[in-house]
Amino acid sequence: MSASAMVTVSYREAMRAAIREALLGDERVFLMGEDVGAYGGCFGVSKGLLEEFGPERIRDTPLSESAFVGAGIGAAMGGMRPIVEVMTVNFCLLALDQIMNNAATITHMSGGQFAIPLVIRMTTGAGRQVAAQHSHSLEGWLAHIPGLRLLAPATLADARGMLALSLEDPNPVLIFEHGSLYNMEGELPADAGAVDIERAAVRRTGEHVTLIAYGGTLSTAMQAADELAGAGIEAEVIDLRVLRPLDDSTVIESLARTHRAVIIDEGWRSGSLAAEVSARIMEQAFYELDAPVARVCSAEVPMPYAQHLEQAALPQASTVVAEARRMVGGG
Repeated sequence: MSASAMVTVSYREAMRAAIREALLGDERVFLMGEDVGAYGGCFGVSKGLLEEFGPERIRDTPLSESAFVGAGIGAAMGGMRPIVEVMTVNFCLLALDQIMNNAATITHMSGGQFAIPLVIRMTTGAGRQVAAQHSHSLEGWLAHIPGLRLLAPATLADARGMLALSLEDPNPVLIFEHGSLYNMEGELPADAGAVDIERAAVRRTGEHVTLIAYGGTLSTAMQAADELAGAGIEAEVIDLRVLRPLDDSTVIESLARTHRAVIIDEGWRSGSLAAEVSARIMEQAFYELDAPVARVCSAEVPMPYAQHLEQAALPQASTVVAEARRMVGGG
């Protein structure tokens, strides 16, 4: 197979290939979490890895997020390169003490004597009818914490390529995988490798309005951009990708072209990541704006189980289109 050959993969398979490559390339790397071994991971990402690498490197853990995230921190301090899988972002709250009070602070509190090269992967987001304890988007909460890097791969290339550089980071990296993306399929180069984990990405260029999204809301933004194009409104779509530290410059550069912004965020509106992005736009690009920044977020309720209520609670492309049309005077 030539280096330029394209292969069809799913988001799930891209994540698995990244983990496998890391395990093959560095004996210090290991994966641990609930059901990552014989079961193959709750979402099938680690399927087959136990058979290939054995139980020393693919380690099933007890049902205690605080315990195994803490063990991951200790392993990182001891020179290992752990990949810790937390089943859903809701469950990371059970390890928030470990994440915030230990992983994010030990390097600072030790005067740089200890690095914490830890990667924590977790599924986030709704749209799968798994109810309120498994469906929220809490990235904004964790983005509040200094000492962490937060990544939200929304494309196959990012799913395949973000892990390698994350494992090289001496500080903790949290990777948020939206549950709706695992079955997404497309083509990647057979030799696909590391991607940038510093900058946001312009996924579509436009001149009338900037749509800012990340993770599971990127597809919502792209769908909205397609609908707007049919009405003669060209939307630029920014995929934040890196939620901490935020890449302000790519957003501000886009605003200088379009002069309008709609932020799509599956988190709750109050105190959200969307609110932070909006504040930074107002601080840095107020005089570029031809209209107030708009936010399309989830309803401020625990995520419903019933499908029609869940969809009603989530950001929809139709709402993004309505906001954009209002801004440019087309609706």
